[in-house]
Amino acid sequence: MSGVRLPLPDRLAGLAAASAQARRRGVRDTAQRVVNRLYDRLDVGTLDFPLLPGDIADSRRLEPPLTRPPLAEGSTASIGFLCTPPSAGSGGHTTLFRMVEELERRGHRCVLYLYDRHGGDESRHSAVIRANWPRLRSEVVLLTPETSFDGNSFRGGVDAVVASGWQTAHVLAKRAAGSSVRRLYFVQDFEPYFYPRGSLWALAEDSYRFGFRTISLGRMVYEHLRLDIGIDTDLVGFGCDTEVYYLTSPGALDDFERSGVVFYEKPGNDRRGYTLARLALEEFHRAHPEQPIHLYGDEGPAWSIPVVRHGRLTPPQLNELYNRSIAGIAMSFTNISLVAEEMLAAGTIPVVNDTPSARADLSHPDVAWAPPTPGGIADALSRTVSAPDAQVRAARAASLVRQGWRDTASRVADVILDEVTR
Repeated sequence: MSGVRLPLPDRLAGLAAASAQARRRGVRDTAQRVVNRLYDRLDVGTLDFPLLPGDIADSRRLEPPLTRPPLAEGSTASIGFLCTPPSAGSGGHTTLFRMVEELERRGHRCVLYLYDRHGGDESRHSAVIRANWPRLRSEVVLLTPETSFDGNSFRGGVDAVVASGWQTAHVLAKRAAGSSVRRLYFVQDFEPYFYPRGSLWALAEDSYRFGFRTISLGRMVYEHLRLDIGIDTDLVGFGCDTEVYYLTSPGALDDFERSGVVFYEKPGNDRRGYTLARLALEEFHRAHPEQPIHLYGDEGPAWSIPVVRHGRLTPPQLNELYNRSIAGIAMSFTNISLVAEEMLAAGTIPVVNDTPSARADLSHPDVAWAPPTPGGIADALSRTVSAPDAQVRAARAASLVRQGWRDTASRVADVILDEVTR
């Protein structure tokens, strides 16, 4: 009971019990439990909530946008893209920025609006963008709690704003209320699947009901929005960055030696199947101890099997690793992972969790489809590393990938410009 101090014998008995428990469970397990209790008691999870309270929108309470005269055909448009601050190597930001680059290539003006609910420093965020996406020319603007999209009270008035995730869709819906700015939504994942059923799931799902013109990247997202939400969207296909991912020795098949498997390590990233992959790799190692297991990304706890940890790799370094590997794990439960086709471009055969919508987005004949269980993934890896003619298969796989993102970016630009000119 709070405020009651236990007698010394009881306290000593409690300490003895805790000590015995620590010996049974181990120091690491006990420490994790202590940290978890402190996490809950201090309500640290509220820091992870991705929106300020005033930026939570409700599809049943939104004001309709004001009428905005269309731009004349052929005139220069000003387009805002609303996203969270990127970190180096962010795949979702890289895809979004390819769309921005296409509009800039056509001569239109673009502004990147960054939403950071914890504040942040505009110059630091801008420096990250300039260093990692040097082809972007867009002005970078960090939103403040007072920023609204009415075309007058914020830097860089625009004709349209494109949200890039469920959080930024809420921000756009709230801060563009009562304005005439055109509103669009570029959807790269079905984001309710990021969370268990609950508040964040519901808020993510509601973002698709805000009435924005929505662009779906791939058929998986398109079908979820059509069947689960009941909205029609503009569908665009995937691309593959073949400027970065390619066979480094396409003609040297006789000397070309591959071995092992590769996996992106990011503990806690459940939508990428981290736990399933870890269990699968442990089983795979028991069957194929001769095959090295390469990990890249964020180092987590120690593994029970031998692994080669590469840490964070640049895209060119990752391409080199793919060029030395036979197979890799490229699971995703919210949309097809871009990693799968990037592996294929470098001759690595990806093991991908099998769903009809995933097959619709990645119709490559060399994908190793697997049921999403530890045994299913381990079996697919085993079949792949045991198959004959690994070098020939790698060359064929690389020859059949989609070439670049230009078609996707062109289609997205067409949709955005149609929205502001019609």
